[in-house]
Amino acid sequence: MHIRLYTKTNCPLCEKAKTVLTELQADYSFTMEEIDIYQDDALLEKYQLMIPVIELNGEEIGYGMIEKETVRKRLRQAQKS
Repeated sequence: MHIRLYTKTNCPLCEKAKTVLTELQADYSFTMEEIDIYQDDALLEKYQLMIPVIELNGEEIGYGMIEKETVRKRLRQAQKS
């Protein structure tokens, strides 16, 4: 499984999302890629008000206030398929 975390600098919600994902890596096997939206104009336009955004295997599974249990449920579902 592969997670992309779309972030920006000086973003407390992004730090919280990163912490949640790091904690979940103890229970689920996935790679995590952090992408700064300010490095890509298309991503900035797409996600500027939604940050942070979590994408699991190419599918958006959460943005803004990231809830650990929501992400856990999606990881569990992805692991079974």
